[in-house]
Order: sequence, then structure tokens, then C-alpha cells
Amino acid sequence: MTLKALQATSTSRNGVGTFIRQCKRLDFHYCDWAGSSRGMNLFLQHDLPRFAASHPAIEIHVSPRPHRHPVIRGHFINGTQHSICVRSLEKGQILQKAEILRDMSGEKARRVKGGRVVGSLNEATRGVWSPFHGAKAPSFEA
Repeated sequence: MTLKALQATSTSRNGVGTFIRQCKRLDFHYCDWAGSSRGMNLFLQHDLPRFAASHPAIEIHVSPRPHRHPVIRGHFINGTQHSICVRSLEKGQILQKAEILRDMSGEKARRVKGGRVVGSLNEATRGVWSPFHGAKAPSFEA
């Protein structure tokens, strides 16, 4: 009698294990005439096709804005927009700014209050630490 090996496959359940990029669209605005758009024009000619091919889930819009500084605007699935001015930047720096927008969540930047990274409704089970807790201090009796 021959034995058959079972093929083990994992099935995703309720979206667990999927990744949805928060940035849904990037708008690249540039000017053909202005010198501050020189890096943006080079980026659009050389690096943008490769960037767009490597990120098919992000919609790319390129539009001229005459007599204005170049801007990259990101649109996110929660309805927010963030803009980054790329005036007088090189094409490598513009690629970094596009990657920043690509990786953003679209949420507003919030300050963590109180310096606590993790907040909890329950206090620590051991209480607040003090240097007076623990073993008894040595006595200095003569």
C-alpha cells in the first residue's frame, strides 16, 4: 500500500495576513520652465517609470503647474492628503520623499503625552517602584 503526502496550504481568514497600503494615489506637480523643478523633471523622466512599475497598487498622476514650485501630494484611503514641496531637490532626494509618502499611514502626527510609549488603563501589578522598597537597609549600630 502506498502512502500519499498531504499538501499543506494555509488559508487566510478574515483578512489576517494581508497588507493594504494606506497611500492610494501620488500626484506629481512640476513646472517645465522654472529652475526649481529641474530635479523633478529628471525624476519624472528617469525614475518615475521604475517607481510606478514597482508599486502597481498606487495610482500615479503627473500634471504641470506653470510658475509654481514642484510638489508631491499623497492621497490616503482615510481621505487625508499630505503634500511635500520638493523645490530644488535632486532626483534621488525626490525619490526618498515619494517613498516617505508611500509609507505614510495618512494619520496626523500626534505627540505621545507623558513620555509613556505604552499606555494602559491598569497600573502595574507591583506598584510604583521606589528606592525604599526591597531588602532592609543595613543598620549601622555601634
